[in-house]
Amino acid sequence: MATWGATDERPTAADGEGRAVAKLQALIRIPTVSDRDPERVDTAAFEAFGRELERQFPLLHTLDRTTVAEHGLLVHWPGTSAERPVVLMAHLDVVPVEGEWQHPAFGGDVVDGAIWGRGTLDDKGQLVAVCEAVETLLAAGFTPAQDVWLSFGCTEEVSGSGASDAVAELTARGVRPWFVLDEGGAVAHQAFPGVSTPVGVIGVTEKGVTSLELRAEGRGGHASTPARRGPTARIARAITRLDASAMPSRLPEPTVELFRRMAPHAPLPLRALMANAARLAPVLARALVAAGPEAAAMTRTTFAVTTLSGSPALNVVAQTARAGVNIRVMVGDTVADAVEHVRASVGDEHVHLDMIEGNEPSPVSPRDEAFELLEATITAVFPDAVPAPYVMMAATDSRFFTEICERVYRFAPFRMTKAQREAIHSYDEHLGVEDFLDGIRWYRRLIEGLPA
Repeated sequence: MATWGATDERPTAADGEGRAVAKLQALIRIPTVSDRDPERVDTAAFEAFGRELERQFPLLHTLDRTTVAEHGLLVHWPGTSAERPVVLMAHLDVVPVEGEWQHPAFGGDVVDGAIWGRGTLDDKGQLVAVCEAVETLLAAGFTPAQDVWLSFGCTEEVSGSGASDAVAELTARGVRPWFVLDEGGAVAHQAFPGVSTPVGVIGVTEKGVTSLELRAEGRGGHASTPARRGPTARIARAITRLDASAMPSRLPEPTVELFRRMAPHAPLPLRALMANAARLAPVLARALVAAGPEAAAMTRTTFAVTTLSGSPALNVVAQTARAGVNIRVMVGDTVADAVEHVRASVGDEHVHLDMIEGNEPSPVSPRDEAFELLEATITAVFPDAVPAPYVMMAATDSRFFTEICERVYRFAPFRMTKAQREAIHSYDEHLGVEDFLDGIRWYRRLIEGLPA
């Protein structure tokens, strides 16, 4: 087993590929964990990340730079033309570490051909791939055909102001991007049961993110004399009722096109169904619901109970019980539709619904010249993959950029297995070394291919 650990030999070879891996390792080792409470953020880690980023990418840091939201970064790389500027995005903050990891979450170890650590996939791997592509092109004296902006957020994982501040800065400068490219999507392996061909999925929209808190209140008291239907019992019943309900499933147009493109690579029993997804959408939607949670989430608004709180002590009846519900609103549904579904499913006037945040689904971006450029770049670097649009199920900073740009896409140019996708926000997050290097090559080719 080959391992490059924190104290072991690292890839210090003269070739650029080894240096690129070492750069990602160095940045993985800085725990830039974001939090909704600013008092709980380790600002020293974010400051260290900024210094390390400048040390690893000195040429990039000779470009015009603007700090946003304290630790975010907006970089302007002038091109031959400013007519159709492009924004490449990533974020430097990560979620907390949980679970039992095979290798240290902030170790950046390279074991058997993969880089392990929090942020390798979400989203420091993408950030470093963008930076390395720009750094090497700058070193070669290359000038892009169009202005290139780099927007690196620092509050993506907590829906903070980093992206909206960057949008405000671009607006103040009069920048209207031709297209924006953020994380999301991938060269996905094992993307659909029975389909072995990888799919280069490009998010042309994303679900809206809405969070509610279910709240029930009561008298409280001593646990030796509990009353029926107290706050915790009401919240428990509300959760089970919501868990047993589901909003209607359907296939939005990007998903129909995704399955049309996958059809030639599907098993014979599914090929006709997928090829005729537009006509057989209700049947295919039911099949996806039955295929498991990842597939089911492609067809409908989802509800996940994520936080619970009740009494502060084992022998005290709670006066207030709460449950947090994270909702991902499907394209075609609205926040109001989702809230009404929760209210109707819970069916208890004593359970109050408090809105924490509400965001509608993003507009669907066109599949025109900009999308075709992304497709062509995927085909050039990943010739075995089928490029296709899809609906991004998670939320990205790019949703804020729809205010100033109609072409907002989401794609991470890395091969990812199903197990890797499941590791995002979980444990054992890792990125293949060769896959990381392919990502750098993908960004270089994209920048070099910007049309005049």
